[in-house]
Amino acid sequence: MEFAPIYLIQRFFYRIGDFFHHWYVDGSRAIGDQCMLSLAGADESFAIAITLRHFFEPLYKDYSAVGRVLGVIFRTGRIIVGSVVYLFIIVFFAIVYAVWLAIPPAILFFIIRSK
Repeated sequence: MEFAPIYLIQRFFYRIGDFFHHWYVDGSRAIGDQCMLSLAGADESFAIAITLRHFFEPLYKDYSAVGRVLGVIFRTGRIIVGSVVYLFIIVFFAIVYAVWLAIPPAILFFIIRSK
């Protein structure tokens, strides 16, 4: 019968460790995966790497002077807009991640401070 209290104490500390593993490791992985999926979705629209690869090619294979100039102008705009969108996504997920990491310490801080 004396194993029951020891078992309960072990399970208590195991569950605390399991919570922190779930919160920090699994949560970090989920936020990172969601960030990468969002960036991949934005890349389907903006395709900055492909745009850079074809930067000096004429737009829609229009080899006239106007087509060459407009190709560079439109691709520059696409790169700028895409970079801003990528930056916004990264900053958004960095803020979400920082808040996610700060929630357990904030809860513990407010519990200790309220006593």
